[in-house]
Amino acid sequence: LSQPAVADRIKKLEERNIITGYAARVDPQKLGQDITAFVGVAISHPKHFDVFAKRIAALDEILEAHRVAGRSSYLLKIRTTNTATLDALLIGILRTIPGVTRTETTVVLASIKEETFVPVPRGEQS
Repeated sequence: LSQPAVADRIKKLEERNIITGYAARVDPQKLGQDITAFVGVAISHPKHFDVFAKRIAALDEILEAHRVAGRSSYLLKIRTTNTATLDALLIGILRTIPGVTRTETTVVLASIKEETFVPVPRGEQS
C-alpha cells in the first residue's frame, strides 16, 4: 500500500476508536523487572470491587487487571524487581485491601509469547 493509503486506513481506525493509543515496547529485564507473575485474587463480596479496582489501578507493578469468572474474582499480571518485591506487594498491599480473602500466585519461568496487539480483521480496515 502507498503511504497515503496506509495513513487513511489508520485515520479511519482511530476515528472509529478501534485504535485507542500507541505505546513503545520495552524490555522489562533491562529495566530491572525480572519477575513476572499472574495473581488470582478472591474478593469476598462484589461490594468491594470498586475499592479494589481503584487501589490496584494506582500500582505501577500491575500491568493488567481483569475481573474473571471462576475461583478468583480478578486476575492480575504483575512485574516486579525480584521475589522480595513481589512478596511485599502481595502481603503488604494486595492482601490488605478490604474484601480480599485469598491470592494465588503463579510465577513465570519463561515467556514463550507476549503480544500487545490485537489483529484487525480484514473487513475492519476500511
